[in-house]
Amino acid sequence: MCLAIPSRIVEIKDTIATIDVDGVKREASIMLLEDVKKGDYVIVHAGFAISKLDEKSAEQTLKALREMLDLSDQSFEENKGDAKNTEASNRGSLNGQGA
Repeated sequence: MCLAIPSRIVEIKDTIATIDVDGVKREASIMLLEDVKKGDYVIVHAGFAISKLDEKSAEQTLKALREMLDLSDQSFEENKGDAKNTEASNRGSLNGQGA
């Protein structure tokens, strides 16, 4: 599965851009796009920038992705206790101590 995460161009050398998402930097080819410059947001797939986004759309998408990640983290933490209880219950059942 691929996620279309907006990435900001922080440097360009020939047809290779250094892109940044929350401090994580990588390189991507910009040879498929015209008129991209430092500061632009792009969507990268398989190492190629395939589309350009305006800053407002990029920031909205990044905000939504961060919110989903926060909810996922909260859900994981809340369910960790349930998993431990289930695991202990399952061990008891396997040892003939039944639930």
